[in-house]
Amino acid sequence: MRRRPLLAPLALCMLLVGCGGSRPVQDGSALTGPVRIALDLKNPSRSTGVFTRGEQRSVFKVGFGRNGVTCAGTRFEEGYTPLGRFRVNAILSKDRFVMAPALIAQSGKSETELKTTLFRNMNAIDFSGDGVSGEYGIGYVSLEPIGSVKQPFAFNTYDGMFRWYSFAIHGSNDDARIGQTVTGGCINVAAPVLTTLLSLVQLGDEVVITANGPCTP
Repeated sequence: MRRRPLLAPLALCMLLVGCGGSRPVQDGSALTGPVRIALDLKNPSRSTGVFTRGEQRSVFKVGFGRNGVTCAGTRFEEGYTPLGRFRVNAILSKDRFVMAPALIAQSGKSETELKTTLFRNMNAIDFSGDGVSGEYGIGYVSLEPIGSVKQPFAFNTYDGMFRWYSFAIHGSNDDARIGQTVTGGCINVAAPVLTTLLSLVQLGDEVVITANGPCTP
């Protein structure tokens, strides 16, 4: 099935500040409709996300998995970004902690303990082994699939720190990496975009991820 591009290049350019970044929303009013992410497999730097809030439509640049994408409803695998429909089930940052009650129960920890330690622990781990931590940037918006294969991730202890690893939209310790295929499978966005998303998204909000080329079944 052919997919139409998210926006024509000219329209996209008009929505981006200087055609190089996104215009962050300043207040915390709710999203209207899903966050939609369109991955460009031929030119990853043209991969974009869009969200709407009333009459305002904001477009932002995204990066994705270093190995490409997997088809909707198939599997989760390191280095691949899954396509399909997802809902927000946790929002983690230095200043915000919101998590589905079922996940809190699954963790075996109190909500207070998770709120004070979980994101800090996760962001203190050097996943790339390059001596640099903070690979989630300023925040982490966890996504669970809707009506699809369950993600196989769980709470665990890694490098002496209790953490949680799931499919997510998160930041980076280097915003120059946004728009590249460098993640372990998650969607990454620049800090100004993530600041806006962290102020807008709520548990249960929908995220739809599509791509313009063949996926891996």
